[in-house]
Amino acid sequence: MLKRKEFILGAAVGLTFAAAATAGGIIDWPAAGAQEQRAELRAGLVPASTAGAVLFQPPPGAPNSFADIIEQVSPAVVQIDVRTRVPRPSMRGFPNIPGLPFPFSVPQQPRGENEEEPMMEGAGSGSGFFISADGYIVTNNHVVENASEITVKLTDDRELTARIVGRDELTDLAVLKVDGGTFPFVQFETQAQPRVGDWVVALGNPFGLGGSATAGIVSARGRDIGDQYVDFIQIDAPINRGNSGGPTFDIYGRVIGVNTAIFSPTGVSVGIGFAIPADVAQRVTQQLMQGGSIQRGYLGVEIGTLTSDYREALGLADDVQGAYVNSTTPGGPADQAGVQAGDIVVELNGQPVRNNTDLTRRVGQAAPGDTLRLTVLREGRRVQLSVRSGVRPSAAELNAQSGDDEGAPRPGQPETPAGTAIEGLTVAPMTGALRERHSIPSGVNGLVITGVASGSTAATRGFAPGMVIVQADGRAVSTVAEFRQAVQRVRESGRPGVLLLVRTPQGNRPVVLELGGDEE
Repeated sequence: MLKRKEFILGAAVGLTFAAAATAGGIIDWPAAGAQEQRAELRAGLVPASTAGAVLFQPPPGAPNSFADIIEQVSPAVVQIDVRTRVPRPSMRGFPNIPGLPFPFSVPQQPRGENEEEPMMEGAGSGSGFFISADGYIVTNNHVVENASEITVKLTDDRELTARIVGRDELTDLAVLKVDGGTFPFVQFETQAQPRVGDWVVALGNPFGLGGSATAGIVSARGRDIGDQYVDFIQIDAPINRGNSGGPTFDIYGRVIGVNTAIFSPTGVSVGIGFAIPADVAQRVTQQLMQGGSIQRGYLGVEIGTLTSDYREALGLADDVQGAYVNSTTPGGPADQAGVQAGDIVVELNGQPVRNNTDLTRRVGQAAPGDTLRLTVLREGRRVQLSVRSGVRPSAAELNAQSGDDEGAPRPGQPETPAGTAIEGLTVAPMTGALRERHSIPSGVNGLVITGVASGSTAATRGFAPGMVIVQADGRAVSTVAEFRQAVQRVRESGRPGVLLLVRTPQGNRPVVLELGGDEE
């Protein structure tokens, strides 16, 4: 009833506008002669089936309909229903419930030492598609990663139990297998790359509704949405919750991507969706089908983007691109090959490196054992290095390597030397007392920051006592004199700040320290 009222109100407003426009002379109602002419024109319009011509021809490149494409490929697209077992959330700190002016919590019985964590059942759904007649299915990792039971529903309403063949968290891809044969399947298109503006069709299971189709265009390519190993295709064909893992087709019925994510402030489609490109999806899924896991190349470096601030502080040209090496893993491939903290990787195997993400993805595509030829900038010189790629550790192993809490000052330790004040920082050479006080590992060398002047530029940049200045202006420093020389060198060159490589409790970080006036 409400919708009808709104329609009536809208119609009334429209009529009111038309009448007002007529009174103001904006709209000229046709005279009798014009009405007769319109009648003749209407009489000349006949259905296309009898006229022998299409009256409203779509523009070049636009299909008359997507129906033939969808009819051809939809049997290969499946609905994936999962049951999960996840830890039951604690009720302590439960958020406010609407209508109650205060939060509440439910008393919990403490668990015994050997008592298992309470679990709860859950359910979810997504999409997928057959890539072989013998039952291999591609979907997203996040659709099935916690699944205890997986059911695949086909377009002919058959329901089959599926098992996980392999998962890859870093590209959010997974491969499932169902028993049987002669399943309809589709193929990845890895040769013809879609262009911005090309038509696409997305099929899937939005909100559990079953097979649904939407259409749109490629909005952009090479989108970086925070994933290290995927340059996403952006599409405006509507995809929603439940479309995850479904295919994106071109107008020839070829799979050009795997629907994975949307950007939305509301949780529903606003026309910004993202698909994993077909070349990435094919490479990963083939490896999963062959061995159930993915092995990626590994350098053993922590890297960051070479920002405009860093380039300016180092006196580099604005067009210099690359990945800044914050630190190397002791004993890792890069460390053994001579890569140093503060190096800027500008080329990999003779090809320019755009930024840290570009380097990470290209190294990840290398096979363990491959030789990677790096060109780095070091103290203004280009240095050639060869690194034998290792095997990238799992995410859990990498987190464990960087999860130490070293670096926090410990109360009751020997007093810190006063040090020397330079540009708002009080610094002192490394000593055993300073190592002990700030838990600085034995392999870290440089100048220890023992104080930061309140209100100084240094204070606003996040410096704190216990941090260690490893490099200044791209060169290692271990004495106050070396640090002072670096500052003076940068000041005389006219650069506004000096780039410092600083060891923090969370790892090495490059920081630009803005310089004040001339030192007395």
